[in-house]
Amino acid sequence: MTLAPRRWILDLGMTALLIGVAMVGFLPTFAGPSYLPAAVGGILLGLAIAAVCTLRRWGVLIVTGLVIAAYFVFGGALALPHTALLGFLPSLETLRLLALGVVTSWKQLLTTVAPVSAADGHLIVPFLLALVASSVTASLALRLERVVWALLPVAATLALVIALGTPEPAMPVAQGLLVAVLSIVWLAVRQIWAPRNAAVSVGEVDPARAAHMRMRRIVAGAAVLVIAGGAGVATSAFATPQQPRHVFRDVIIPPFDIRDYPSPLQSFRKHVRDHKNKTLFTVRGLPEDARIRIGTMDQFDGMVYNVTDGGPGSSSAFTPLRSNMAPDAEGVPATLKIEIAEYNAVWVPDAGHVSAIRFQGDRAEELRRSTYYNPATGTAVATSKLARGDAYTVETIIPATPDDDRLGDADFGKVPMPKQSNVPQELSALASEIVAGAETPIEQVRALETFLAEGGFFSHGLEGEVISRAGHTSERISTLLGGDQMIGDDEQYAVAMALLAREVGIPARVVMGFYPDEEQKDQAVFEATGDTLHAWTEINFAGFGWLTFNPTPPEDKVPNDQNTKPRVDPKPQVLQPPPPPQEPVDLPPTLPDDRESEDESLNILGIIGTILAITGISFAILALLASPFIVIGAWKAAKRRARRAAERTADRISGGWDELTDRAIDYGARLPAGATRTEEAARVAETFTVPAVTALADRADAEVFGPAEPTPEEVDAFWNEVDGIVAGLGAQAGFWKRTKARLNLRSVLGGSAISGRLQELKDAAAARVRGGRASIETTTSTPAESETTS
Repeated sequence: MTLAPRRWILDLGMTALLIGVAMVGFLPTFAGPSYLPAAVGGILLGLAIAAVCTLRRWGVLIVTGLVIAAYFVFGGALALPHTALLGFLPSLETLRLLALGVVTSWKQLLTTVAPVSAADGHLIVPFLLALVASSVTASLALRLERVVWALLPVAATLALVIALGTPEPAMPVAQGLLVAVLSIVWLAVRQIWAPRNAAVSVGEVDPARAAHMRMRRIVAGAAVLVIAGGAGVATSAFATPQQPRHVFRDVIIPPFDIRDYPSPLQSFRKHVRDHKNKTLFTVRGLPEDARIRIGTMDQFDGMVYNVTDGGPGSSSAFTPLRSNMAPDAEGVPATLKIEIAEYNAVWVPDAGHVSAIRFQGDRAEELRRSTYYNPATGTAVATSKLARGDAYTVETIIPATPDDDRLGDADFGKVPMPKQSNVPQELSALASEIVAGAETPIEQVRALETFLAEGGFFSHGLEGEVISRAGHTSERISTLLGGDQMIGDDEQYAVAMALLAREVGIPARVVMGFYPDEEQKDQAVFEATGDTLHAWTEINFAGFGWLTFNPTPPEDKVPNDQNTKPRVDPKPQVLQPPPPPQEPVDLPPTLPDDRESEDESLNILGIIGTILAITGISFAILALLASPFIVIGAWKAAKRRARRAAERTADRISGGWDELTDRAIDYGARLPAGATRTEEAARVAETFTVPAVTALADRADAEVFGPAEPTPEEVDAFWNEVDGIVAGLGAQAGFWKRTKARLNLRSVLGGSAISGRLQELKDAAAARVRGGRASIETTTSTPAESETTS
């Protein structure tokens, strides 16, 4: 096939552009262009293979072979440079990883939390995909007249890149628009250059008119593309989907759900009590007045303040770590170095608007892949839990705190807030009463803050402190606000202020975290302890975001007494005159009335009798149900006792061996009838991998068929070995198999009964032989003894 040079340039150029545009979708997956050398290298190799094979008219088998060869030859330099010799020569490790990567690299890419690292071998995916897609697309375009078939692998590549990527698209509008425009241009130019159109133009229309018509087509096509592109860009501004797109990663790695973990506020009192003076973690570089944040909660259900299950943009919308997570944040940049000590939880301490979190140490990669961040609340979570020795660096922006003068004209922010439920009814009226005299939004917030901070008392309820119950349920908040004295700690006051604010339409949420006290403010290293744990309320102001407010009274403001009963209206005390004297009334003689005590005794006896009857019936039913098991167990125990207490010691040895074979049969061994002990031992050893049973069989034969009866000590030692082997059989089996063996009737009804009877006959014969041998020895020795005597 002879193609014009312009056809080669067009098809190869369009293939490179379309596959390259599709590969742009990997930008969020790799958090940058680190994968582009592998993708571009794969595209160039695929184009070269397609061009050479088309020029030489080689078939699909040779094309496939060259693609495989290029994959292994250039895969080290482009996809696995850290394993290649001198960075480009494939080593044995490179070839091994490339061979495995054809199958495993896709799964590794999808099961690794994005953004993935190029150094982990993930470059195999873009390299292999670009190589195959470009070679197939270019081969179809160069060999076929209809270029539409070449667009099918382009569409498949684009869809696969999206499916292998992340829910956050790279440049969806520009990417889709470029693919559409390039595809239409390719189709149009190939249509114009088609041989049949050229023949018609030359044969029926003069060259000038043909050129004019060709130009009109090009201009019209370009106009259509411009209009379509403009319409697409314009509609994309208001047609952005509300939900993120779904990709393979969502199926293989389930979306992170923060509600799988309890609210951090539930452990507030525990940290205060158990870690009062223990260092949980240390922070270096914490700016003045900055606070370490642990958790941010914005939904109350009557039991706990928690995050909202509200989808993207809510307090439960956590995403994997990435770089530059707060590009629009304003404030003072800070670098925090945090080292974990006694702290052990999923909530990651941070501060401000976090831009990046970088872990150090042995668990750095594990923590990076298991950590998620919510930019809306400024909180991070590590599903693998932080532990002693973990360390990380937080690049953050600490926002400035405006004063009340700047907030004087600011309104509350228009932010979506979740619906509260089971809020104490009295809070609505109380909140309205508190803010009734406030004119501006900031004055309303200050009124709520002052009501709690100045009207309440502080107590953690620990030993030596005034009673203060933990928790922040509706009942606890109602007791705090309705008691004779408001007594609580940060947990109750922060929740109370947030609930009061929400009742009058103020956007509020509760934050739990740490910040230095007055003694630690000037220290270079902040040591977070249970004593520096706090909770506070945040209010959203338009143009300023979420601002911090402290409704908790000072810790040195404690109540004078512990009386926290509800307020009562005292009645005036009036001295009443003494009652008039009354004459004694003659009453009939009182007789002892024993009926009540008798009735009570009867009732108690009846209750006890009923309980005993129910208990007896229950035990009877259980005994009836368990009776088969009891009978089987008693039967086997009786057989064991009979064998163990046989009259002759040789029979006790035989009985011990029979006990072993019975238990082996119960556990599933198949012993042939009439087999010798050696044969039985071989079958047991083969079934259960118990080699010691063979030596035990030889010992039993030696002691049973020996010239003398075994001693009681030898019998005890033999039975100890039997018990040890039987215990080993039970240890190899599970609970249910052991239970089944105890209830198995094969050893009782059949099993080794026949072989045991045959063995008894053999043992009896051996005993007779041993007895005859002893008598012969006695008879033989008699003449000698008489001779000695004479």
